[in-house]
Amino acid sequence: MQPADSSTKPFFTQPYVNRLSRKNKLGRLAWVLVSSTLFRWSPRALYGWRRFLLRRFGAQLDSSALIYPDVVVWAPWNLEMHARSVLGEGVNCYNVDRVVLEADASAAGYNTLCTAGHNIDSEGRELVVQPITLKRGSWLFFNTFVYPGVTMGEGSVAAAGAVVIKDVAPYSVVGGNPAKHLKWRGIQKR
Repeated sequence: MQPADSSTKPFFTQPYVNRLSRKNKLGRLAWVLVSSTLFRWSPRALYGWRRFLLRRFGAQLDSSALIYPDVVVWAPWNLEMHARSVLGEGVNCYNVDRVVLEADASAAGYNTLCTAGHNIDSEGRELVVQPITLKRGSWLFFNTFVYPGVTMGEGSVAAAGAVVIKDVAPYSVVGGNPAKHLKWRGIQKR
């Protein structure tokens, strides 16, 4: 193997720089301490306790929203959950931007809701963020990955293991990597 030519310029000349505000960094630090202790170690049935903790950090949560103890929420101030919405077991809510779960929306378990990535077409690899919305009655089966900027339409379903990279039409079922339309749900709109 020959040594690299020292005259070649590396592809990435500017390293990624974390540009979060000081206030955001302090809030994140405080949340990490609370979430890794008081939140994570709470018994499963104490949904109200976890809602209380998340609300103290700015989350907007309906009193019937369910959040499991092993859910990872990156920034509670960017989380909004409506009536009977669920963040199930092992969900990773990387919400650098807004994540909204409308009424009856469910992230079943071991899903990743990822609102941020890096610009791969830039040498500086700037952070790019876009919100994620799960519309009323939408449902993510186990181990689904949802990309930044995705809206799951009302009553839509992402099958287990789906990688959802674009918006999903209302009452449709998607699956695969990348997720593609599989069928329409056989239910009536409410």
